[in-house]
Amino acid sequence: GTTAIPLSFLCLIHSAVAAKIGRGRVVEDRRSRHCPYLDTINRSVLDFDFEKLCSISLSHINVYACLICGKYFQGRGLKSHAYTHSVQFTHHVFLNLHTLKFYCLPDNYEIIDSSLEDITYVLKPTFTKQHIAGLDKQGKLYRAYDGTTYLPGIVGLNNIKANDYANVVLQAFSNVPPLRNYFLEEENYKGIRRPPGDIMFLLVQRFGELMRKLWNPRNFKAHVSPHEMLQAVVLCSKKNFQITKQGDAVDFMTWFLNALHGALGGTKKKTSIITKAFQGSMRIFSKKLPHPDLVKKEALLVTEEYQEQMSESTFLFLTLDLPTAPLYKDEKEQLIIPQVPLFNILGKFNGNTEKEYKTYKENFLKRFQLTKLPPYLIFCIKRFTKNNFFVEKNPTIVNFPITNVDLREYLTEEAQVTEKNTTYDLVANVVHDGKPTEGAYRIHVLHHGTGKWYEMQDLQVTDILPQMITLSEAYIQIWKRQESDTNNHTGV
Repeated sequence: GTTAIPLSFLCLIHSAVAAKIGRGRVVEDRRSRHCPYLDTINRSVLDFDFEKLCSISLSHINVYACLICGKYFQGRGLKSHAYTHSVQFTHHVFLNLHTLKFYCLPDNYEIIDSSLEDITYVLKPTFTKQHIAGLDKQGKLYRAYDGTTYLPGIVGLNNIKANDYANVVLQAFSNVPPLRNYFLEEENYKGIRRPPGDIMFLLVQRFGELMRKLWNPRNFKAHVSPHEMLQAVVLCSKKNFQITKQGDAVDFMTWFLNALHGALGGTKKKTSIITKAFQGSMRIFSKKLPHPDLVKKEALLVTEEYQEQMSESTFLFLTLDLPTAPLYKDEKEQLIIPQVPLFNILGKFNGNTEKEYKTYKENFLKRFQLTKLPPYLIFCIKRFTKNNFFVEKNPTIVNFPITNVDLREYLTEEAQVTEKNTTYDLVANVVHDGKPTEGAYRIHVLHHGTGKWYEMQDLQVTDILPQMITLSEAYIQIWKRQESDTNNHTGV
């Protein structure tokens, strides 16, 4: 029988042979431009969407991807995990995931070959100002390395376990041009100074990387895994939002918008790309109500404490309340799903409609009126009510037009004079299907280049007719002001 030669002995022999070649030769080898093993690279197994850590040591430091099997290993020196893997499996071509340099192991020379540029581009896509400016002007289909065709930006996101609630929000923001354009170009945010030890900027970096992958015209596959983005979310939210546990899309969106704004150096007074795109303002009229059990209610109502107060407030989205769903059934014992026009629930902001708000101690009557409209307006339709025992979902269908929603009547008289354009078109529609705690999310997005609508549910991407969108249980909507198309690629 044959005797197995220990791996460590093979490594020693190889290093001894390399040393004997002589110093001059080794230096020359390390800069060699030609590698006989380039045809062993297997692009179909390459996946750079996952955390850049060694599959053995789990270290983030000095990590190389084996371009033959796709696994990640640390180091390339003698006895390193990449070196050992190379000798053991005769896999020779490696890519440093940080420096983007290629090496042949175990010989340890750098490979310089233009045929490898497609691999570095998939790992780190880059966008020129010219490329970004043309993104919404054409609808060219691109072919991925695996043969599938896709539209950049209309790309499925992998659902690792229960992260569809985050996927739909990320997809929605990916289709807001000023936000997308800002993050496609790393130069826009690379120089932002953050306090030492601040981890929140990781959200900005990962979101930028995800945007560039979603809009990459040279992808190897027609879908992307948001793994690194979501790991940053878990870390930065202190595990409030997880990959393995279903969350609420509105809760996630609220946290994510505020976290991004803060990480970009934004404050209440200082703007960021988030506030430039989404921030509007409103007037809130608030009147304290006397407790029903009090005897001298009429006398209290004329005191200063119970007079209406007015305050100004900014918003990043508007919450629209649904009417209470009726509980009766029709003759076939089927629950009737009620419907309500969008303009009925927008009435909350007409300055006249009063709504009672109860706190632990006091009750207030409030009414709202808009004073400034943002370039992109987000509606959150309040489908869920939580009490101490369970979460209830209101299935009411909101009837809305896809285009030409005019919000002028919800503005104050002064704002009606100053706001030139008040008409909006829908660009993204997030839907919640199923039960409150175990349902699933999907999203409809408008592709600006083709003018077509697409439905995305995790990895599935299908085109959809606009009239089908209005039949769904809409949860989050993003509307674009008709004048908000600008030539400024980072501003709004």
